[in-house]
Amino acid sequence: MNKLYLIAIILLLGIGTSALAQRPPVDQEKLQAARIAFITTRLDLKPEQAEKFWPIFNQYNDQREKTMRQISELGRGVETVGEDEAKSRIQQRLKLQSELLEKEKGFVNEVSKVLSSKQILMLNNIARDFNRQLYQRGRGGN
Repeated sequence: MNKLYLIAIILLLGIGTSALAQRPPVDQEKLQAARIAFITTRLDLKPEQAEKFWPIFNQYNDQREKTMRQISELGRGVETVGEDEAKSRIQQRLKLQSELLEKEKGFVNEVSKVLSSKQILMLNNIARDFNRQLYQRGRGGN
């Protein structure tokens, strides 16, 4: 089963490399499949773990991305805001960052029913490695 995941990763990342070099729209389904294969393989998830893990992870990741977009939005147009608006945005950002931490605590609590503590600890680095590889391939790196 692990060999199948590795083959899928190689194929999908190879397709992604040529696609990113030409800059056409990103195929979200292929990207998602590559991410799933990459994380599943690197965490060495058993099929029963993967079945329980992915719904928990996807829900958490969707919430996290939404909050990160909100935080990013607060940083737009800062050159033209007044002092009161700046203070308000800082408070909003701190509140959103606090919410992110609470969501992560909830995620860790929930996913610890499926993964070992070591797998949970590895997860952040693995997700970062996947994003780094995508970025490097998009730039034409190795």
